[in-house]
Amino acid sequence: MSLITTRVHGDIHELQLARPPVNALNPLLCLELAHGIERAVMQGAAGIVLAGGPKVFSAGLDVPYLLSLGDDRDALLQAWSAFFRAARALAACPVPVAAAMAGHAPAGGCVLALCCDYRVLADGPYRIGLNETQVGLVAPEGIQALLARVVGAHRAERLLVEGAMPEAREALRIGLVDELTDIDDVPARARAWLEQLLQLPSMPMRETRAIARRDVVAALAPERIELERFVEQWSHPDTQAALRAMLARIGK
Repeated sequence: MSLITTRVHGDIHELQLARPPVNALNPLLCLELAHGIERAVMQGAAGIVLAGGPKVFSAGLDVPYLLSLGDDRDALLQAWSAFFRAARALAACPVPVAAAMAGHAPAGGCVLALCCDYRVLADGPYRIGLNETQVGLVAPEGIQALLARVVGAHRAERLLVEGAMPEAREALRIGLVDELTDIDDVPARARAWLEQLLQLPSMPMRETRAIARRDVVAALAPERIELERFVEQWSHPDTQAALRAMLARIGK
C-alpha cells in the first residue's frame, strides 16, 4: 500500500502523506515522497501541494524505528539519507510547492515545510518548529539556515537554541508560515495560492523562482548537513537519553 496519496486538480498535483497516525517519516515514506515529487513533475504538474494528516502534518522522523537500529551505523546513515533525499526533492523541485499543514509540524515535518515555497497552517493550537534541542539533537547548519531564511538570523537562533515550537498565530507573526486558515480549508488555500501564481507568465516566474531559491538548494548540500557527524551525535548518550525520555512521555 502506498504511503503517498495523489490527487490531481487540473495542473496541480496534491501529494498527501499517508502513514497514520502521525506520518512519522521512515525511509519508505521519505523515498516514496521523493519519487512522488519526481513523478508529478514528469506527468506535467505545474504546481504541487504537500499535505499531511488531520491535526498532525508530520511528527517528524520515526524515532522508534531509528532507535531500533541500535548502533548499526550504515542503517542509520541510510535512514537519514532517505529523509534528506525527500527534503532535497522538495527544495530542488522545478515547480512551486505549497505545504498544506492541517496540524502540528515539529522537527522533520517543519524541515519539509521549510523546503516548500509557501506554508499554510491550520489556525488553532497547532505548533511548528525545529525542536531538536528538546529531544537531544543538533540541527545541522544547513537546516538552521532554512529557518533563518524565513524568520531572520537572530530569531532563528532563539528558536533553535530553545527548541521552540510556536503556535499558529505566533508562527504567522514571525513569518514561519505564510497563511492561517480553518483546518478543513488548508489544502484548498494551498491550491489557491498556487493557482494565483500559475496565472503569471510561466518562464519568467519559474526562472525568477529558481534564482530566488538557490539558497534553499544550497542549504541542503552534503557539506552543510554533515550526515556522518550528525549520525555520530545521534549516538551520543545525552541524545539517546533525551530521545528515550521523550518516547516514555508520549507512551504515558
